[in-house]
Amino acid sequence: MARIVMKFGGTSVGDVERIKRVAQRVKREVDAGHEVAVVVSAMAGTTNQLVKWCGEVSRLYDAREYDVVVASGEQVTVGLLAMALQDIGVNARSWLGWQIPFGTDGIHGKARIAEIDTTEMVKRFAQGQVAVVAGFQGIGPDARITTLGRGGSDTSAVALAAALRADRCDIYTDVDGVYTTNPRIVSKARKIERITYEEMLELASQGAKVLETRSVAMAMQHGVRVQVLSSFVDMPGTLVVDEDEIVEQQVVTGIAYSPDEAKITLVGVPDRPGVAGAIFGSLSDSAVNVDMIVQNVSQDGKTTDLTFTVGQADLDRASHVLEKLRSELAYAEVVSDANVCKISVVGVGMRSQPGVAKTMFQTLAEKGINIQVISTSEIKVSVLIGSDYTELAVRALHTAYGLDAETDS
Repeated sequence: MARIVMKFGGTSVGDVERIKRVAQRVKREVDAGHEVAVVVSAMAGTTNQLVKWCGEVSRLYDAREYDVVVASGEQVTVGLLAMALQDIGVNARSWLGWQIPFGTDGIHGKARIAEIDTTEMVKRFAQGQVAVVAGFQGIGPDARITTLGRGGSDTSAVALAAALRADRCDIYTDVDGVYTTNPRIVSKARKIERITYEEMLELASQGAKVLETRSVAMAMQHGVRVQVLSSFVDMPGTLVVDEDEIVEQQVVTGIAYSPDEAKITLVGVPDRPGVAGAIFGSLSDSAVNVDMIVQNVSQDGKTTDLTFTVGQADLDRASHVLEKLRSELAYAEVVSDANVCKISVVGVGMRSQPGVAKTMFQTLAEKGINIQVISTSEIKVSVLIGSDYTELAVRALHTAYGLDAETDS
């Protein structure tokens, strides 16, 4: 007997028939003798509609009331799934975030989980009851409903698995696992049987949409074994595990891309101490996240051009912040470009294998693709290129690193 957390996303519970199919999947685990907690998202499209209504009512809405509204989607889903389970003879009840409770901080719309009290839930497991839990939501220090931000149901599931000391956390999505890259772009992309937490974290943060970044970081921190599976196809998925569980490491595990990037260049910035701190400090204070950074000092050493990337959604806000700094910093101009894409190659095997960056640069050069910015970490190399070359770059790199699936001759 195992203790399992099963998480189903919005497409998996998109209508009543899909909810009934989810109930059958849960029943299989119950019939196998396992203790089961199920975490569900709102039905596909529901949260977007709720967010839209908030914006239509008020442009400057109260974030606390926003959370009350957008958390309601999961309340519908947990109730329906609990009913569907009861209808097929499974003892089940629904739990909202405040009932467990999922204790969070007070940052509405982007709350972080502080603690989870699973005492009552564990008692119910002993009685053979399935817990159907609303993902994405919790309760703050002021007893107000909070939400965890987009993708928060993944985080809810992993956090609950950690609190319950579950044997596994199964994340059911509309794909059947983690692939070497997006199969919609590269038809020869392969499903990965096992991937390390670090690799999954890098792929998620660099644009892969399979798992939410915070959930992977939490799984790594607490040692939660995560499995990514399809809600619609009954087949093995991808296990996200500790590096020690993988016998032989690929040099490169996958290729990620992020099309939601924008490049900003500050031209003619005075090259003196404190300037970079003023720029990036002001952006941070305005909640603008900066990623890739490159600096080019002029030949006379008096000025520098500073190039960095931000999310496209933050471009206008970043430009506004920088414009307010113009008189203080006396730079020449700001040049922005939203027509860019970040491409990343990821693999823990890079630690012991030289030449990964060389292969990347040569491959892109052979395809006539210009590299605008470069950044690296221990297991990742990222480049910024023109967005028109995204698919060509991903396909070429996938082949260059030997990731293409073998085809029958």
